[in-house]
Amino acid sequence: VQLQASGGGLVQAGGSLRLSCAASGDFFNSYTMGWFRQAPGKEREFVSSIAWSDRNTYYADSVKGRFTISRDNGKNTVDLQMNSLKPEDTAVYYCLARRGTSSTAMEDYDYWGQGTLVTVSS
Repeated sequence: VQLQASGGGLVQAGGSLRLSCAASGDFFNSYTMGWFRQAPGKEREFVSSIAWSDRNTYYADSVKGRFTISRDNGKNTVDLQMNSLKPEDTAVYYCLARRGTSSTAMEDYDYWGQGTLVTVSS
């Protein structure tokens, strides 16, 4: 599975961005997809994940109510809609995939691609 994230950019606080991750591979719809992020000087952290069935979604407390994850198994894409962005959301965002159920631990994921930079100005 190869993953390519896109959609990052510069936005003012309170604004919105939509990240997208395109996945290659024949078994996309059997993978849990996750988004993680790494802010400058900080460790990578879990943001959100969505199970293969699209029935279970998980969010970090810091983004709950502001971010929404979704997936399109027909197009092999997973999106992260980010609203009410804050300067502390500034980070490189990574898309990851794993066989099996959702996990907040990055080491549980089998595939990840290059990130996309999100910068939120105050």
